[in-house]
Amino acid sequence: MNPLAALGGLGRAVLTLFANFGKVAIFALDAISHIFRPPYYPREFAVALMNVGWLSLPVVGLTAIFTGGALALQIYAGGARFNAEAVVPQIVAIGMVRELGPVLVGLMIAARVTSSIAAEIATMKVTEQIDALVTLSTHPMKYLTAPRVLAALITVPILVGIGDIIGIAGGYVVATENLGFNAATYLLNTVNFLEVKDIVSSLVKGAAFGLIAAVMGCYYGMNSGRGAQGVGRATKSSVESAAIMILAANFILTGVFFSV
Repeated sequence: MNPLAALGGLGRAVLTLFANFGKVAIFALDAISHIFRPPYYPREFAVALMNVGWLSLPVVGLTAIFTGGALALQIYAGGARFNAEAVVPQIVAIGMVRELGPVLVGLMIAARVTSSIAAEIATMKVTEQIDALVTLSTHPMKYLTAPRVLAALITVPILVGIGDIIGIAGGYVVATENLGFNAATYLLNTVNFLEVKDIVSSLVKGAAFGLIAAVMGCYYGMNSGRGAQGVGRATKSSVESAAIMILAANFILTGVFFSV
């Protein structure tokens, strides 16, 4: 294979990647700007709040409680090798609040909400409902994207906070019922070990992940191809992109908050 052709292909791929990233960034800034400009659509916002927040609680709660319980078991088993079983409450707390809580909630939102938004908007595009909105002098970004982005910015940090609490509770139940920890001592160690910065970082990550999840769903929905294949491709791409961007954003935010 010609080395120059391979290098050219690599260069085109990199340029395409940066071009797509730029399109998403411009789309996100446009969506955020529409949040602060009238007209507003409170009904669409209320529906988005319900779909993104309330209806996501079951999957977030189940994911968090099982993760917290499994984390307690793993830390206890690993700590037993070094006679350090007593660190279970501290590590469960910091692990859930700093990393596992925000990331798992973000990925669950990407799986549930991003796919739903992308499929809904892509279907509207295929059936020409978005064209009808334009005909009725309704801006699609204002009517479809802004309410969903604002709802995600508000509700995902709340979901992350709830997930952190449930995850710590899952570790607490496993530690006190199966591992022989004293309940009062476990709670005291958890409260004393967590810092304000840990909680703030968790909520900031939640807001960032919510923004990513909503923007990627709206972006791929708005730019989907025609037909059933276009809807399916948009849904798949939105979840993949949201998951990758959430993990990348988690790495960046962790470095910002906890770099030495």
